Amino acid sequence: MWLFYKQKTKDDPHVYAVADLAFNEMLQDGINQSIIISGESGAGKTETAKIAMQYLAALGGASGMESEVLQTNVILEALGNAKTSRNHNSSRFGKLIEIHFSETGKMCGAKIQTFLLEKSRVVQRAQGERSYHIFYQLCSGAPPLLKKKLSLKSANDYTYLKQSNCLRIDGVDDSKMFTVLVDALDTIQISKEDQMKLFSMLAAVLWMGNISFSVVDTENHVEVVSNEGLATAAKLLGCTSNQLVTAMSTRKIRAGNDSIVKKLTLTQAIDARDALAKSIYAHLFDWIVEQINHSLGMGRQCTWRSISILDIYGFECFNKNGFEQFCINYANERLQQHFNRHLFKLQQEEYLEDGIDWAPVKFVDNTDCLSLFEKKPLGLLSLLDEESTFPKATDLSFANKLKQQLSANSCFKGEQEGAFKICHYAGEVTYDTSGFLEKNRDSLHSESIQLLSSCKCELPKHFASVMVADSQNKSSQSWHSVVDTQKQSVVTKFKVQLFKLMQQLESTTPHFIRCIQPNGKQRPRLFEHDLFLHQLKCCGVLEVVRISRTGYPTRMTHQQFAERYGFLLLRSIASQDPLSVSIAVLQQLNIPPEMYQVGYTKLFFRTGQVAALENAKRKMLHGTLCIQKHFRGLHFRQGYQGLKKGAMTFQSFIRGERARIHFDNVIKRWRAAVLIQKYTRRRIAATMFNDQLKHIILLQSVMRGCLARTKYKCLQNEMESKVSHNKVQGDMRKNISESRVCHEMNGRYPHQPVITKLENRISKAEAALRDKDEENVMLKQQLEQYERKWSEYEAKMKSMEEAWKRQLSSLQLSLVAAKKSLVSDDVASRAARSDFTPAHAQYDSEDTLSTGTHTPEVIESRHHNHHPEAKVSAGNSDRRVNAVNHLAKEFEDRRQVFEDDAGFLVAVKSGQVGSNMNPDEELRKLKDRFATWKKDYKSRLKETKFNLQKVGTHDEKTRKRWWGKKSSK
Repeated sequence: MWLFYKQKTKDDPHVYAVADLAFNEMLQDGINQSIIISGESGAGKTETAKIAMQYLAALGGASGMESEVLQTNVILEALGNAKTSRNHNSSRFGKLIEIHFSETGKMCGAKIQTFLLEKSRVVQRAQGERSYHIFYQLCSGAPPLLKKKLSLKSANDYTYLKQSNCLRIDGVDDSKMFTVLVDALDTIQISKEDQMKLFSMLAAVLWMGNISFSVVDTENHVEVVSNEGLATAAKLLGCTSNQLVTAMSTRKIRAGNDSIVKKLTLTQAIDARDALAKSIYAHLFDWIVEQINHSLGMGRQCTWRSISILDIYGFECFNKNGFEQFCINYANERLQQHFNRHLFKLQQEEYLEDGIDWAPVKFVDNTDCLSLFEKKPLGLLSLLDEESTFPKATDLSFANKLKQQLSANSCFKGEQEGAFKICHYAGEVTYDTSGFLEKNRDSLHSESIQLLSSCKCELPKHFASVMVADSQNKSSQSWHSVVDTQKQSVVTKFKVQLFKLMQQLESTTPHFIRCIQPNGKQRPRLFEHDLFLHQLKCCGVLEVVRISRTGYPTRMTHQQFAERYGFLLLRSIASQDPLSVSIAVLQQLNIPPEMYQVGYTKLFFRTGQVAALENAKRKMLHGTLCIQKHFRGLHFRQGYQGLKKGAMTFQSFIRGERARIHFDNVIKRWRAAVLIQKYTRRRIAATMFNDQLKHIILLQSVMRGCLARTKYKCLQNEMESKVSHNKVQGDMRKNISESRVCHEMNGRYPHQPVITKLENRISKAEAALRDKDEENVMLKQQLEQYERKWSEYEAKMKSMEEAWKRQLSSLQLSLVAAKKSLVSDDVASRAARSDFTPAHAQYDSEDTLSTGTHTPEVIESRHHNHHPEAKVSAGNSDRRVNAVNHLAKEFEDRRQVFEDDAGFLVAVKSGQVGSNMNPDEELRKLKDRFATWKKDYKSRLKETKFNLQKVGTHDEKTRKRWWGKKSSK
């Protein structure tokens, strides 16, 4: 939806429209802007401020700062908002968020100022209301580890939270809100250590409310009861229990140079406890705001202008109104005065000063009410400060003093029982003076400050140093010099803050947003007409509408108008002064005279006229931009085309050169590769040939050696056997002869053992000889077997060769028969031609006279030319001759191939040619190939014979037809 207002497609009243106007005026005029959001309590000021911040964050985004700025709302609402009887999320403090932007409109930082936090809500509140959200969120959503560390319990266990009998808000989950709070603290870059300090101080405030007192004497003096609340609060603050007891139950009084310790009564002790708790919470709130400002101020070195959003508590009127409502309504009176001054007084004064026709508009002026508050020395604030300085003054005495001094003022009415009534711009409000003086003093005893300074934790020490710095006597180092009266009162500080706020807003261009409460029941879509009308009257909205309709809300000087819209003139004018240029522009654009007025120094426009001027300016700029766009587009397109053409030409030359270089390199590499391959292949082939040659030679040498050795051994064995046989026979003969000679000489024969030994040796030799003979017989048988197999193989080969020859002879005979039939056919055809020639000569005298001079070729050609039948016969004869010749040639080629293959296989089988092939397998394959070819050749031969017979029959029929024709002639 915010895009509609950014793009100016919607002009309905909306928060986005106001924020967009402020943002655009900041960029155009270079002036700081402010958005002042006002209205009664519960009218939606806090939500409106968040919506405006979201829109500005969307406009000035992309810097990373916008998410941090938006997350500040979560933290400030948790610590500064609470449930009241009229609002579930009421802001109990005022805040001014100053968002900083760079010259380009990007968000670059922010600063937050706070006003008058309602501290009393920490310790007491009306029935049905709650304390600040952060306490309930901490008790409900803290993780178990944090709860254990802080000794946290449920909200119902703390006196400060349960006293109003309201612990929950319908439709709100406090545990989830605590998770959102922690995420926001992380986004703002609050460290975990600082977060723990924050939660520790919050838990300490809760436990301080559980500290109880017991009366010890008749004078109502008390002592602190030692319980869990006392011990836990002391631990969280970083002090001892005794120190905390001393600060809450006693007070030191200086009498000359001596100090007297005085015990406090029950009421005084409770006030001291509550004052310490309120002070800690207030300073904790200020500390967290400082941490946020430190985080958001990191990018403010590039700050240009800012937009301030004021979200302050609205006008309040309850059944019982106290000091807080008194201060809140005073702030609203001051804001209403600022509203009246800008929308009524300043505008009408400017109209009159510039000399235009104008009838003044009456409006409700709250000057008298403001003078009632601020008049010196008899104003409400002055009398309250004066009465607060008297130690014995009471709230009732303050009420009586107001009746005596202010009874003549029309805006003041005194009431009974310490009450008074003020007539505000929004209506009459009755205030109860109970607690006015004590809350205005905001006293904190020196013992409490000394307690905080002696704590071990950093935050209490920091709070104590801030309290000392706030005192008027900052040079004093003694804790006892920090007395209550030295501090400024609450209303005085608040008045100073308001005046500073008004000065800051006066330096900006204001934009006002009035929030109207639809009903007092906090229900949606319900409008109470009386309440609605009352707020419109009291806030001055009706007067604003009246003055906007009759007035001139937009104004600018002649010079500004001429500079902004002077270029819209279509023709030049004689006078170039700003007034003449401005009037010429208005006349050219046909602005009705009743919609503007020309003053002495400025031009005043009614509502909507500047929008028409801006629309005309936007159209003119749009047309100018279109012309520039098209011209620049044409210029850059032409330049681009030129660059593109040049680049393409340059690229073509570069790519061509690179392609040529690459091609040359490829050719060189190809040639080198071919050369390398040639030498490599030659080397590989030579190496393979040499290796094969070596292997063949080696194999041949081994085989030949083996065969030679075998043959040599056979011959050697044969010779040895013969020699040994001869030797054995010779030895036997010699021994026998010697034995015979010996016996004959001695007359006896050798002994039997010697003869037996010789016989054994002979038998062994004969057995060895028989073995050798058997081995030779076996070798001879194997040799004969090999020779027989070889003869069988040769016979088989011869039979196969004879079979081939017979088959080839039969084929050759068939071929010869075909040739003979072909020759006979040729002879018959020639005879027919020879018979035909004389008959032809009888009718051709020219041929008859010159027959002896014609060659046979000429005669044959003439014969073919004059007789088509002869031509057909001759053609058929040629085809038959070619077919037979083709078959004969194929027969001779195949015969030669088969004979060569058979001879090669025989050579391989006989060992004449060395080869690793299997001769039997190759012979079988050759036989199969021969059978296949023979079958195919026979089929083709039969087909040729059939064709020859068919052609012969056709020729015979042709000759018969020709002979019949010749005979008939």
